[in-house]
Amino acid sequence: MSFGKNFSRLVLALAIASTSFALPRQADQSAKQDTKTAAQETKDAAKHTGRAVKTTTKKTGHRVKKTTQSAGHQVKKTTKSATHKVASKTRQGAQKVEGKTQANQ
Repeated sequence: MSFGKNFSRLVLALAIASTSFALPRQADQSAKQDTKTAAQETKDAAKHTGRAVKTTTKKTGHRVKKTTQSAGHQVKKTTKSATHKVASKTRQGAQKVEGKTQANQ
């Protein structure tokens, strides 16, 4: 046998063997990269969710505060109006009683 034939067979065998060993390593690297990517995406999603919750909570708090203040102002306004009506009716009643009392004297 000549050296050339053996050498070419040896090179062919090495080429086949090296590719068969390289494929699992690439698949292993790909799986690791997929895991890292998934972990990063999960982390980013958690951050976005946290920000959304924070923003929504702030907005809800502001709306509750605004609604409570508005309700408080309405109660104050209604109470003030009712107080003035009661005071007015009380004055009118007192004047009627005074008028009757003075007319009888």
